[in-house]
Amino acid sequence: MFLEVKDLNTFYGASHVLQGISLNLEKGEIVSLLGRNGMGKSTTLKSVMGLVRPRSGQVVFNGNDITGFPSYKVAKAGIGYVPEERRIFPNLTVLDNLMMGVKGGVVDAGKQGGWTIDRIYQHFPSLKERATNKGSHLSGGEQQMLAIGRSLMGNPDLLLVDEPTEGLAPIMVQEVRDVIAEINKVGVSILLVEHNLKVAMYLSHRVYLMGKAHIGFSGTVAELDNNPAAREKYLEV
Repeated sequence: MFLEVKDLNTFYGASHVLQGISLNLEKGEIVSLLGRNGMGKSTTLKSVMGLVRPRSGQVVFNGNDITGFPSYKVAKAGIGYVPEERRIFPNLTVLDNLMMGVKGGVVDAGKQGGWTIDRIYQHFPSLKERATNKGSHLSGGEQQMLAIGRSLMGNPDLLLVDEPTEGLAPIMVQEVRDVIAEINKVGVSILLVEHNLKVAMYLSHRVYLMGKAHIGFSGTVAELDNNPAAREKYLEV
């Protein structure tokens, strides 16, 4: 198993926000974590990434126990993170923002299949056109592309992506969706939190549905498509 989360319990103060969360992801998969707002989806990603320290449970990545590692060690282990808020640097250029994603400040150009500026520009041609523009001058969709590109510059084997299409115009939703699919095809596994069910169903190999602080359903896209009761219980407002 490439990523295995076992019985994870995470708290914010006295609030028990993740209650025995278990999920897994095989190498090469896109797995989506879906559910209504406030169920703990983003906290699950943050707990894997080391941004929030779980109180108990285990996170095993590529055969190594990374439970409770600080985020920089999780990144060095091979996991990238694209936050919901994007968090680009508004006063830096597109190129400088991308370079901020490089581990240790040095591009590993010798790594076979490694992500370089040129390769990022091949996948994100609009970023090449705006390489000297400041982050604050980009559209929402371009900022999302930049956030994904910046994370790829760290050469992750697994990418945690939180709500990539939120707030985007329909044409940009499709563009971001297609970029995520393309990244997966070149070998990056993805754990995705996504509110847009159509996007998630298009991209995913498997899905997990979260109720309040717990996993309520897991299965393939086809299994979810054939389970209206699960969709009604965990997704419909």
